[in-house]
Amino acid sequence: MRNILGVFVRVALMLAGLVFLTSLLLAALVMLALWLLRALWSRLNGRPVRRWTFQIDRQAVWNRFYRAPGQRPANQRDDADVIDVEAKEKPR
Repeated sequence: MRNILGVFVRVALMLAGLVFLTSLLLAALVMLALWLLRALWSRLNGRPVRRWTFQIDRQAVWNRFYRAPGQRPANQRDDADVIDVEAKEKPR
């Protein structure tokens, strides 16, 4: 009985792995077909075939985190805008 259960678990895991591998291959084939159709459409319209990439503006990312000390984001409040605060001395 224990041996039969072990064989059943192995077969089930093998089938699950095959289904996963098949789904990955199918997704890759669909992406390849879409890319080829896009390239064909570009060729038919006389446009150059461009790479399918994501553009990242690295300068904007750098500026977001490494600003000059005098600069602050537009949505940040200034301390001079606060008027309802009583100044209290900090206990020592």
